[in-house]
Amino acid sequence: MRARMETLLVVDDALFERHRASSVHPERPERLEAARAGLEAAAPAEHRRRIETRPATPEELRAIHQGAYLEELERELARGFGHLDADTFFSPASREAAWHAAGGAVELVRAILGGEARRGVALLRPPGHHAEPDRAMGFCLLNNVAIAAQAARSLGTERVAIVDWDVHHGNGTQHAFEDDPDVLFVSLHQWPLYPGTGAPDEIGRGAGRGATVNLALPPGSGDEVYGEALRRVVLPRLRQHRPDLVLVSAGFDAHARDPLAQMELSSAAYGAMASALVGEAESLGHGRVAFVLEGGYDLSALEASVASTVRAAMGERVSLPEGTIPAAARDAIEATAGALERAG
Repeated sequence: MRARMETLLVVDDALFERHRASSVHPERPERLEAARAGLEAAAPAEHRRRIETRPATPEELRAIHQGAYLEELERELARGFGHLDADTFFSPASREAAWHAAGGAVELVRAILGGEARRGVALLRPPGHHAEPDRAMGFCLLNNVAIAAQAARSLGTERVAIVDWDVHHGNGTQHAFEDDPDVLFVSLHQWPLYPGTGAPDEIGRGAGRGATVNLALPPGSGDEVYGEALRRVVLPRLRQHRPDLVLVSAGFDAHARDPLAQMELSSAAYGAMASALVGEAESLGHGRVAFVLEGGYDLSALEASVASTVRAAMGERVSLPEGTIPAAARDAIEATAGALERAG
């Protein structure tokens, strides 16, 4: 069922294509082509509004990343082609692409909070959610979604929620906010898998205890498992937190076709999850949701999953999958629910 079609704010930039490895790498420019094709198939041109990118400012970057790391990163990127670790490459255009990706995420949040539209999607490269405050890792240089969330706070937003459905745990985002009770971070990810963080008992620290939620799901989890995880844990936590803005670290690598993981999501399931998050934002009275591209390495799966997500962002309503789920997956969901209940 489709409600009134929403205007969709879109962040994209040809600069992002120029971030490319010197040899074969899964995080490649063709991913953008696939994501764009999905966007164009689902969002009529007259309902899309482009948001121009710009470089993130030093103040925006330092709100998340340590100054020493940023200085070191700039020195490294000036070398041309290379690697920051075994997985994380850079090229002559990576500095410009990364700074514009982070700045584009901030501009998307600014436009949504400014009332230009209630929904947006940022087709960013390089991705960001593994980037720690003090280092790059996992294909990520700067933590785009964390920088955007902190910018929202600086613009007067009291509470933000970040839902990370990438198949890999968003370690960098968690560590940026795990002491902060006003930023809810929820991650649904395969367990065990890179980067090895995101156990159910990681629920935040100090004043932020209970504002970090990790659903560490077993390999082979599919649509019904994710549907149950949202119903049992994610949506109730959003209702409790009452965010003024919902950001989604939208990785599509939990898809059954993806080569870097062993999950079984369908493309339609991403639309169902997006629809559920949009519905919660609507119930809070504002409907503000932004989807920020993270992983997703099978091109056909990425295209179809982006299209499914965009249709939900623009008003299509899709029910969360239901059905019998394996005992191991149910135990994983209950482990997270139990950890949060003990946190109070």
